[in-house]
Amino acid sequence: MASSLDQLKLYTVVVADTGDINAIGQYKPTDATTNPSLLYAAAQQPQYSALVEEALAYAKSQSSNLDEQVTEAIDKLYVIFGAKILSIVPGRVSTEVDARLSFDKEASIAKARKFIDLYEKAGIGKERVLVKLASTWEGIQAAKTLEEKYGIHCNLTLLFSFAQVRMVNQALS
Repeated sequence: MASSLDQLKLYTVVVADTGDINAIGQYKPTDATTNPSLLYAAAQQPQYSALVEEALAYAKSQSSNLDEQVTEAIDKLYVIFGAKILSIVPGRVSTEVDARLSFDKEASIAKARKFIDLYEKAGIGKERVLVKLASTWEGIQAAKTLEEKYGIHCNLTLLFSFAQVRMVNQALS
């Protein structure tokens, strides 16, 4: 007999919202989304220590400045987890731009482009990645620019009001 999850998959797309690669492999969703807190929790698990070490080694190769190394390591870790997830799911993975950039359109665009560059260097095309941005005015404008100018697909998050829905619709229509 089919499980409830298998029955649900007949009528909708199942998207995993986790950084736990093992759980994604177990439940076999179509797509996956991550966020910083989920990836932080996953990175604490011993089975993912090699991924953390890979991100740290990359960061050290990019800069000698400690603050820059931290940023580089985090960005690389997001992409490493995303790449591992994409080796399991047939669809896309959402990778989130740091919420501290929510009110900075240009910084959000730069971070999104950096994620895509890191994915492409890992052999993953941008068509398999959604860049997750906050649904602030600046985030919405960043998504519009990313979609129209760079062909980078976006996923808007932190959407709490009808006014935000209207802004997204107007910007992306």
